[in-house]
Amino acid sequence: MIVRQLCARQSRQLLAVNRQTRTLTRFYSTETTVQTPVTARPATEPPRAAPISVRRDAKEAWKKREAQKQKFHQLGSEVADSYQPEELIRNPPKPSDITLELLLASQTHLGHSTSRWNPQNSRYIFGIREGVHIISLDVTAAYLRRAAKVVEEVAARGGLILFVGTRKGHKRYVVRAAELAKGYHIFERWIPGSLTNGHQILGHCETKVVNGMDQEIPDLKETQSERSALKPDLVVCMNPLENVVLLHECGLNNVPTIGVIDTDADATRVTYPIPSNDDSLRSVGVIAGVLGRAGEAGQLRRMEAARSGHLTYPALNPEDLKIEKNVSDDPKIANTVSEEPKIANAVLEEPKVASTVSDEK
Repeated sequence: MIVRQLCARQSRQLLAVNRQTRTLTRFYSTETTVQTPVTARPATEPPRAAPISVRRDAKEAWKKREAQKQKFHQLGSEVADSYQPEELIRNPPKPSDITLELLLASQTHLGHSTSRWNPQNSRYIFGIREGVHIISLDVTAAYLRRAAKVVEEVAARGGLILFVGTRKGHKRYVVRAAELAKGYHIFERWIPGSLTNGHQILGHCETKVVNGMDQEIPDLKETQSERSALKPDLVVCMNPLENVVLLHECGLNNVPTIGVIDTDADATRVTYPIPSNDDSLRSVGVIAGVLGRAGEAGQLRRMEAARSGHLTYPALNPEDLKIEKNVSDDPKIANTVSEEPKIANAVLEEPKVASTVSDEK
């Protein structure tokens, strides 16, 4: 055991001596160092231009691909009439544009389930498809043309037309139709009693007096401050199911109404029903646009008659305007009254309705 350890120790010392001698011989060497020159890499040559023939072939191949691409794009069917949702607001259809294809594309033929139908609408129903009633498009087109004629004649005689649509999404269509027909609109909740008890609910609202050319006469504005709110001459309702109170008040005040009647609605609540789908915004947009265009045509007729000196409505006298004798003797007011003014009420405009609803809430 002792001998083995001694040998191991002596072997380590011998190895250390050899390592030191090898290191010293490296430092005491008399050999001269030779520096090898570093050869630089040759510079890369500039890329050579492709031959003219290769470039010509590439250009011809590119032209061939472009011609093939244009030819490929010409394949297939051409979409002539595509549905643009904003087109119903920018350019609503006219009564002369009513076709069965338009009504079919607008989903006016879709009714409700057979379990929800109203038997009074049996004359409007074409048939049943997978448990859903289908409304006859021929009947819808005929009733829509009749309603458009009514709106046009009321507008031509200077009547007040009120468009009502209180469902979500009806606002833009109702406002657009009222702008075309120069009428009024309501897109929020109808306040009960606005017609039957308007002098208490609406109070003395702002009223303006205009002449035959729809030019306001500010001198007569003060004389109408105590005048009660005017009533509309025609009400167009897009959702009669939610406005039963409105239709009831119109019936009590002998105000004719036009309503979109679905298979689950009561057609006897309105004067001029339009059998159609009241759940589709596209269907409501088409109907509102057609009635708005009809009102626009009536207003154009009235303005043409006014330019020629003929009024399509009875003129108002100073007694109708509640003008006192001393006021009517004023030559300035007498001249304005002699122009056969027409009264237009602003009570049913959007700002007034919105403020009244917010106050009640």
